[in-house]
Amino acid sequence: MALTVPPASSEPSRAVPFGAARKAPPPGELPAVHHLLLCVALPHFAVSPDDGQLTGEGLEGVYGSGRRLLSRCRLRIAGREPVPLQGRMVAADRARFLAVVRTPADAGPDPELSVERLRDADGTERITLHNSARRARRIPVEIALGTDLAELATVAAGRAGPALPAGVHATGLRWSAADGAHAVVSADPAPGDALASAGVLRWDMELGPGASRTIELRIRSGRSGRPARPARPVGRTGSDPLPDAAADGDDPRLRKLFAVCLGDLRALLLRGPGGPADVYLAAGVPWRCGPPAAEALWAARMALPLGTRLAAATLRTLVRGQFRGPGGDFGRLPGPLRDAGPHLPPSCTGVEATLAFPVVLAEARRWGLPEQELAELLPAAERCLHWLRAAVGDSGLLAEPGPAGPQRAETQAHAHRAALLGADLLEACGRPGADDWRDWAAALRRRFRETFWIDDRAGGRPAAARSPDGRLLPYLNAGAAHLLDTGLLGEGKQAPGLLDAPATERLAALLGGPALDSGWGLRGLGGKEPGHNPFGHRAGAVRVHETVVAIAGLAAAGHTKEAVSLLRGLLEASEAFDHRLPEMYAGERRSVGGAPVPHPAACRPAAVAAAAGIHLLTTLAGIRPDAPAGTVALRPLPGAPLGAVQLTGLRVAGEPFSVRVSRLGLGMVEEAAAGLQLGVRAE
Repeated sequence: MALTVPPASSEPSRAVPFGAARKAPPPGELPAVHHLLLCVALPHFAVSPDDGQLTGEGLEGVYGSGRRLLSRCRLRIAGREPVPLQGRMVAADRARFLAVVRTPADAGPDPELSVERLRDADGTERITLHNSARRARRIPVEIALGTDLAELATVAAGRAGPALPAGVHATGLRWSAADGAHAVVSADPAPGDALASAGVLRWDMELGPGASRTIELRIRSGRSGRPARPARPVGRTGSDPLPDAAADGDDPRLRKLFAVCLGDLRALLLRGPGGPADVYLAAGVPWRCGPPAAEALWAARMALPLGTRLAAATLRTLVRGQFRGPGGDFGRLPGPLRDAGPHLPPSCTGVEATLAFPVVLAEARRWGLPEQELAELLPAAERCLHWLRAAVGDSGLLAEPGPAGPQRAETQAHAHRAALLGADLLEACGRPGADDWRDWAAALRRRFRETFWIDDRAGGRPAAARSPDGRLLPYLNAGAAHLLDTGLLGEGKQAPGLLDAPATERLAALLGGPALDSGWGLRGLGGKEPGHNPFGHRAGAVRVHETVVAIAGLAAAGHTKEAVSLLRGLLEASEAFDHRLPEMYAGERRSVGGAPVPHPAACRPAAVAAAAGIHLLTTLAGIRPDAPAGTVALRPLPGAPLGAVQLTGLRVAGEPFSVRVSRLGLGMVEEAAAGLQLGVRAE
C-alpha cells in the first residue's frame, strides 16, 4: 500500500491507564517508526515498542493484509506492569522482550519473577513467566486486548477511530467491524475469566520454585460469510525463491549483515495472482506493501547472486501491467510519481522500471536464467525498448513525461544501460536491432558528454538535469552514482558508461568528497547545495541503495580508495541499526563518537536496502558470471579491505556457488556448477 508521507509527530508518549490506548497523533501526521521493532513476514507484520506492551499508540499493533488486527496487548502481573529490561529482534519475523516483576512478596531487593515475551509477525505470542523464588507463588495475570480493525492507511493518517467492543469467543475475545471484517484472539491455556467489556483475559497461575508457565496467544481474522484462512508468508513455504546463503570472514559484521539482509528479503516476499511461483518483493514496511514497482526490480537485480528465481518472478508480475494499447505509452510500465528533491519535479518510477526491465532480464541471463523463462519474458523487454525509442526527443535525450519534463542525468544513465544490455539480449536471442541500439547508445554518450558536463576550476561535474529550455542544473547529488552503474556484459566485462575516463575520475573524487560522503554513506544532495536537508528523501538523507550503487560502480571503475571509504562508512552505520538497514537515514556529518541518526518515517525493513546489503558483500568478491558461456570471472576489491571473506550458498547457473577471497585479495571458487569454467579474471 503506497502512502503519502506527511511530517511525523515528535510528541512524546504518556503513561495511560491499563487497557487504554495512548493518544494518537493528530490527523495527517504520520506516526514515527524509527524507535519501534517491526516483525515482518508479509502479508503480516507486528509493530512493537521495545517494552513489548502494545497500547494502540501510533502504528503499534499486529497487521494482516493491510489491516490492524490487534492494537492493544498489555500485560499485567500481580497487579502491576512488568519492568522492561530488553526488547530486540531475534529474526526478521520475531522479537523478544524481557522484563521482571517486583512484588512485596520478594525476599529481598532482587526480583524473583521474570517474564519473556516472544512475538511473531502474525501476532502469535508466547508469554512465559518464571519463578526464581525458593517457594511457590500464586500469580494473577491479566492481558488487556483491543483493536479498531482499521486499514493501515487510516492508521497512518491518524484517523483509526475508537476501539471496537469485544465479545467473549471460545478461549478468548472477538471483534467485528461494520464492513464485516473480524478478528479473534484465542489463548492457551484458556483464561479463568474473560471480561468482554474491558477486553481483559485473566489467569491465576501457580508457579512452583524454579518453575515456568507459558500463555500462548493466537490471532485469526476473516470476513462475514467467509472462513478465516490465514495467508501463509511466502518465506515460510516452498515458494520461497531465496537460498540459504551465508557470508563469513575476518570481519564478524559480514556474517551478521548478510544474514539480516537475507532474512529481511525473505520477510518482504509477497505472492502475486499467478500462482505459487508468482512472487515479488514489497518495497518496504510499514508504508509500501503495494504492487511491485521500480524498487522491486532494483532489489531483484541486486539480489541476483541469490539466484534468478526472484528476478524472473518479479519481471513476470510487472509484465501484467505493461501498457500494450496504441499511443505513446505502448511498452511502458506503470509506476507512481516520486519526489526528486528540491530542484526537480517528481519523477516517474514507471519510466525507471521500464528502463530497468531489459537490464534485469539481460543480467539474469548472465547469472543463469533458464532459456524457457528468457523466451517468455523477451517480448516484454522488446516492448520496453520500443517505448524508449519512441520517447526520446529530437535532442536525443530522454525527458521525464510531460511537456515540461526535465532531462535527468540518472535517467540518461538508465536509458544508456537499457540500450546496451538490451542490444546484448537481442543479439543473444537472435532478434534484430542489436547494432542499432549500440549505435544509439554511442550517440547518447557523445550527446551526454557535450551537454551534461559542467566545467569549473575544480575539474568539472555532471549536471543533475537539463531543463526543457537547455539550462543545466549544477546541483551535486547522489543520483550521479548511477552514471557508474554501466551493467554486466559477457566474459565478465562491464558495459561502457556515459562518462570517459577523466570524467569518471572526477566523479569518483566528488562521490568521495565531504560534500556527498557523510561518513555514514552518500548524501542525496551535497551538503553545501541550496535546499540541502539531512532528512530530505532526495535532499540530503543517505539512501542505502544509492550508496551501494556508488560503491560497486567505483570498484568496477578502479577507484578503490573512494569505494572503500563509502563501504566502511556504510558497514559501520549498519552496526548502529543492528544490521537491519533502513531505506534511508539522516545525512548528518559523522563525528568522533557519533552514530547515524535515523529518519523517523523510513521503511525498515526495505527491499532495496536489504538487497543492497547483499550486493555490497558480493562486490567484495567481484563475481561476474556468464552462465551462457559457461564461465565466471572474479574481480575482488583490491587490497582485501575487510580481510578474508567467504560467501557460500549463492547461485550461478542454477547451482550452488561459493567463493573465498583471501587476505591478499585473491579470489578462489570453492563450489560451482559442473562444467562452469572457473578462475577467469575480468579485465
